[in-house]
Amino acid sequence: MRNQPTYDVVVIGAGIVGLAHAYHAMNRGLSVAVIDHADRVAGASVQNFGHACITAQSGTALDYARAGRRHWLDLSRKAGFWSAETGTFCVARHDDELAVMQEFANARGPSQVELLSREQILARLPIRTKGVTGGMYLPTDLQVDPRRAAPSIARWLESRGVEFFWRTAASGFEPGVVHTSRGDLRAGTTFVTVNYDIDRLFPEPALREGLLRCRLHMLRAILPLSSTLPAPLFTGWSLLRYSGFEELPSTRAVAHRLQQEYPGYVDLDLHQMYTPQPDGSILIGDTHVREVSASPFQSEAGFDALIERAQDLFGVNDIEITERWQGIYCSAPDSDFLLEEPMDRVRIVTVTTGIGMTTSMGLAEASVARAFEPDGVSVPA
Repeated sequence: MRNQPTYDVVVIGAGIVGLAHAYHAMNRGLSVAVIDHADRVAGASVQNFGHACITAQSGTALDYARAGRRHWLDLSRKAGFWSAETGTFCVARHDDELAVMQEFANARGPSQVELLSREQILARLPIRTKGVTGGMYLPTDLQVDPRRAAPSIARWLESRGVEFFWRTAASGFEPGVVHTSRGDLRAGTTFVTVNYDIDRLFPEPALREGLLRCRLHMLRAILPLSSTLPAPLFTGWSLLRYSGFEELPSTRAVAHRLQQEYPGYVDLDLHQMYTPQPDGSILIGDTHVREVSASPFQSEAGFDALIERAQDLFGVNDIEITERWQGIYCSAPDSDFLLEEPMDRVRIVTVTTGIGMTTSMGLAEASVARAFEPDGVSVPA
């Protein structure tokens, strides 16, 4: 980079939020460069479920998720990675869980939420019958291949003229200039999309917003099921996880009961969900531990809890675990997004909860529009 190459847009970070910014900028005919300290797409963008859980969001996150849906499907065709309009099931195993689902269906309507009787959900899912009271189906949710989606998008963007600088670290910023470990780049607009590493580039907003690293226990497993799990599966624990359920009248009762029944899971901050993969395996997760610096050491208690819950829900004893890993994403206590302009033409864009895949495409569309059409943003701000 001796000659300080110039681009209309420079994106710092090749995770899914950064790639989405590159995609939307490229679609405007802008010249784009992407910088990443790794040698490939890594981190949260390949450590996740690959589940765009659109319907369970609320507010701005729901707007971003809905706006991004068509882009996921379009990019799946163009970049050649697997996607499916599977929707999401949620099983109720207690009357209070079914009450939350009924309230959610009333709030969202039949086009977004289909209530299911006990007989209907048992007919569609290979789960244990004991305790099931009903469920719901969220038809607009999507799945993508979590290991291949973001890398495939990066390769496709590169084939379309986006320039990637791998193994290159951003070290500082000025209006119109990005300082890197390989020299300077000139940038009309810079988007800093480095997820939890934002505290290493812009520590003040990270400290002010209380940004932490949230680490997860996750598994890939083969389960001896009577039939294929047809779509991602939420449980009662999911009703405590997503903002779409947060303000419903019955949610507090579910939280109180589950915490009383499973006190050992409180410290794990358990979320019991299952996402089937094209190869027949199922991704199982997850737990949540929040720290400034993520410990590399994981207790077996988290994996034990995930295995025990899977055995109980599906009524199986033998589960073949093929992979275990620690996912990490950015977390903040009071917001879903950190969006700031710390200096002229430099914009921080970070998702501060575990909905980066779900919201990335719509978030980036709005972010690029704000930068280049500040008076006429047509997507959620």
